[in-house]
Amino acid sequence: MRLGLMAVPLAFFALLFAYPVTAIVGRGLKDGGHWQPGRFTAVLADPDVLHVLWFTVWQAAASTVLTLLIALPGAYVFARFDFPGKRLLRAVVTVPFVLPTVVVGSAFLALVGRGGPLDALWGVRLDTSVWAILLAHVFFNYAVVVRTVGGLWGQLDPRQEEAARVLGAGRFAAWRKVTLPALGPAVAAAALMVFLFTFTSFGIVQILGGPTFSTLEVEIYRQTADYLDLPTAAVLTLVQFLAVLLLLAVHAWTVRRREAALRLVDASSTARRPCGPGQWALLWGTLAVIAVLLVAPLLVLAERSFAGPDGYGTLFYTSLSSAASADSTFAVAPLDALWNSLSYAAAATAIALVVGGLAAAALTLPDSRHRSGESPRAGRLVRGFDALLMLPLGVSAVTVGFGFLITLDKPPLDLRSSWWLVPLAQALVGVPFVVRTMLPVLRAVDGRLREAAAVLGASPWRVWREVDLPMVRRALLIAAGFAFAVSLGEFGATVFIARPDRPTLPVAVARLLGRAGELNYGQAMAMSTILMVVCAGALLALERIRTDQSGEF
Repeated sequence: MRLGLMAVPLAFFALLFAYPVTAIVGRGLKDGGHWQPGRFTAVLADPDVLHVLWFTVWQAAASTVLTLLIALPGAYVFARFDFPGKRLLRAVVTVPFVLPTVVVGSAFLALVGRGGPLDALWGVRLDTSVWAILLAHVFFNYAVVVRTVGGLWGQLDPRQEEAARVLGAGRFAAWRKVTLPALGPAVAAAALMVFLFTFTSFGIVQILGGPTFSTLEVEIYRQTADYLDLPTAAVLTLVQFLAVLLLLAVHAWTVRRREAALRLVDASSTARRPCGPGQWALLWGTLAVIAVLLVAPLLVLAERSFAGPDGYGTLFYTSLSSAASADSTFAVAPLDALWNSLSYAAAATAIALVVGGLAAAALTLPDSRHRSGESPRAGRLVRGFDALLMLPLGVSAVTVGFGFLITLDKPPLDLRSSWWLVPLAQALVGVPFVVRTMLPVLRAVDGRLREAAAVLGASPWRVWREVDLPMVRRALLIAAGFAFAVSLGEFGATVFIARPDRPTLPVAVARLLGRAGELNYGQAMAMSTILMVVCAGALLALERIRTDQSGEF
């Protein structure tokens, strides 16, 4: 039964992930049909490549440390404090995480770039500095720490720490000896996820880094799209792939520690109204950080979209619906990209729900030959399959997109001119979010309910429809929302495969920012604002149906 459920996800990943990536890497490392291992030495000995590798690791480590320092107090506030507007604020905090990286780059470009508040008030521009990249990464990953660490922190029984203090331990000693060891796996998991997202950063570095800074993902894009140097791109892809595999293995180990070692309580019973000047100062300090670091870039982005050459107005928005001219960036009106993005994302969401739902069901299905638990072989199979599902989050989306072009070009899989090519690429990124959202809920379903239904004569389909589906309906809706938002903002692969007459919003924003002129810049800000509003609306709708048990994010 488990292998049957795995069949569709495995076929999906084999055809649309493993095949394109293997093909493009093979084409770059082969010469005349023979492997050329010497290309590794040649590429990795290049000082420019070594500088890219060093900067990729350095900025990911710096971004991770900075995110933890800024976000951990916020995780405590959301876990332990109860205050008016908490649910809405939690949604606001999560908005940056579901925003396309192109929009994140645009928001910080508006905040710290030409004509931004820093430039206007103090003449300071950070748009070509590493600080803009680091702060944008904190903006993007703040919710990862708050959700992952804060979610667990809220479920830790505070009476354990109180008991330690009764026995004579000070406040800090009690926290260090009782709470910190319990939080360790969650902090490690959050740090690894932040490092993974920043290690593979593309859109943010592409927009804010300019020609000075380049991560592995940006360099793979440049070597592929600008220089057509497939050997160098293939070596960098393999380096990134091996690094991601290592990170995912460590992340899986930390998640298993967190699941197996803790006894948790209902999070709603641990939150209290702040008391004392220290707790109120922490709450207001966290609100100030959220206002300055998370809300201000979004507000400045919206403000710049209305700031026309003749004062505030809707010039940039109305110009989006104008027909393309001969010298335009697009073959169609820029606003058409909105409809393209929505239709692509809807199709990608449907695909991700089918593939991710089957995968999540396979991961939670018990081993029928071992009623007391899974056999060691089944456990290894499940862990390997789970790791496979996470790979699209870390493997170069640029490589996947270019691989689509060179592999899906022959009947019966000639999809280069097919409308479905973009949704298929976007669904690859959506599947991991569907799985991560569905897994905790499916694992919480009491297996005895399924067994009782089967004993009463229900078929497997009817068992799923009448036992599992009512319990996971909310999680399914949340998974659909996350898949839609992530698909809407996918950029790395789509920039290669989106046709000129059917661009998506992130591709349109990147093209506009790449051209000089106030109109192009204003249109990029307007399209980024539209995309931000759509993503934020989807997330706020999800918060209305969310339960605390509906996944990690």
